[in-house]
Amino acid sequence: MDAAISSSRQALESRALRKVLVVYYSRTGTTKKVAETIAQALGCDVEEVIDTKDRSGLIGWLRSGRDAASRKLTTIEKTKNRPETYDVVVIGTPVWNGKASTPIMTYVSQYKDLFKEVAFFCTHDGSGEGALRDLETLCGKKPLATLALRRKQEVATGEYVGKAKRFASKVAG
Repeated sequence: MDAAISSSRQALESRALRKVLVVYYSRTGTTKKVAETIAQALGCDVEEVIDTKDRSGLIGWLRSGRDAASRKLTTIEKTKNRPETYDVVVIGTPVWNGKASTPIMTYVSQYKDLFKEVAFFCTHDGSGEGALRDLETLCGKKPLATLALRRKQEVATGEYVGKAKRFASKVAG
C-alpha cells in the first residue's frame, strides 16, 4: 500500500477513535440541554460541573453576573472524569455578563494543563464571543470548534439541534 494512503488512513482512524468528554455548567438547564445533545451526537462521556455556591433565583443571577464581571473563581465539586484521559474536552458554559461562567472558568483553571485538545460552546442572550475568547485565552489552546447559541431564539425553540450536530462533527474530525 502506498505510504501516503496508509498515513492518511491512520490519521482518519485515529480521529475516529478520539475519546471525547463534554463538560458543562448550567444554572438554568439551557446549557445542559445543549451539552447532552452534543454528547449524544458524539457518543461520549458527559460531566456537569457543580458549583458549591447557591446561584438560584434572582439573587443567584445577580451574584453570577457580578462574579463573572470580576473574574472571580468559585469552589466546584470534585469531578468524576479525569480530563487527561480524553483526547478532546468539549467545554460548555452559559454567558454571564459577557463572560464565561465562573464555575467553568474555575474548572478550566484547575485542569487546563491536562487538556490535549479542546472545543467550546456557549449559550447566551446577547453575544457569546467574549465567553469563547475567555476560554481560549485561559486554556492557551486554539479550539477545534466553537459554537455560540442564543438561548431564546435557538435553544428554547429547538433550532439549535442542527448546529449542535455540525459542531459535534467538527469535534469528531
